[in-house]
Amino acid sequence: MEKADLQALLPGQPAFRARQLYEAIYHGRVASLGAVSTLPKEVRERLEAECSIGHLTQATRYQSSDGTRRYLLSLPDGKSVEAVFMPEENRDTLCISTQVGCPVDCKFCLTALIGLERNLTAGEIVGQVLHLAQDNHLWSDQKRINIVMMGQGEPLLNLANVLKATRLLCDPRGLNIAPRRITVSTSGIIPKMAELAQAEIRPRLAISLNGSNQDQRAALMPITRKHTLEALIAACRTYPLRPWEKLTFEYVLLKDVNDSEADARRVVRLLSNLNCKVNLIALNPGPGIPFETPDPDKVTAFQEILKRSFPCFIRRPRGLDIFAACGQLKRMESAGSSLVQL
Repeated sequence: MEKADLQALLPGQPAFRARQLYEAIYHGRVASLGAVSTLPKEVRERLEAECSIGHLTQATRYQSSDGTRRYLLSLPDGKSVEAVFMPEENRDTLCISTQVGCPVDCKFCLTALIGLERNLTAGEIVGQVLHLAQDNHLWSDQKRINIVMMGQGEPLLNLANVLKATRLLCDPRGLNIAPRRITVSTSGIIPKMAELAQAEIRPRLAISLNGSNQDQRAALMPITRKHTLEALIAACRTYPLRPWEKLTFEYVLLKDVNDSEADARRVVRLLSNLNCKVNLIALNPGPGIPFETPDPDKVTAFQEILKRSFPCFIRRPRGLDIFAACGQLKRMESAGSSLVQL
């Protein structure tokens, strides 16, 4: 809830009471409404009886050998969602979900095998950040925190809740995370990109490219038959970037599918007039995915061609041993030496 939402819970109370409640929840991170000591006792008691903060419940936490942690978090309706904590020396990154499952059906992604169950609320999106931050003792005034909405779901198909969550995360009176530290990743839902661009407070935009031409991309990402590559690049040319901002393109490399030097040269031509950078991701394998990871020298050769024209980075996989890497989130749980879907 934003301050206006909280004000509606406090009929007859002065406006500053909603601000006190807001700051206690998001900045003070109180465990219960009864602990909001700035509110009068009778107000606290009524809120405690009628409302709850809505913390997510941790069903399971998996620890990777590289320090990554994958969380399976239970939602109030019995469904569950995943989030990932990735520690670094100078920053920590939280990868959070925006939907339960995903409707986009990318052929190289384990999450696609779930399908879409429902959108997450703004509270459930923010709740993932609060849970991971609390569990790992992270706060933005102590160490840099990056948030990537690259977990389960297509964020732009839940845009209203994503934008509300972004406002809550960025508010200096709340979690105080700068918009430049939050990134939303999309398969390229063009009308929603235009809507995102109009938001006063919005995250950075990352676009999943994954193909060097329309036919290749449509085969890997069926949703792009509607939102074509030509239309996507045109939309990117007019997307209003802030002075400190570049568009980010993500490209998952699949062995002998989209990883040739000819593919790399086509990507250069596609993106040549854009203010952008590219992240290359060698496929993170998983059960039921009919593709293989390319050889490291093939990935390096692809990068060498791209970085002559714009910044290009190879994203190091994190949490592979606990199915926490990009494209692997499918609510997998250990069962002996194997993993099973919940």
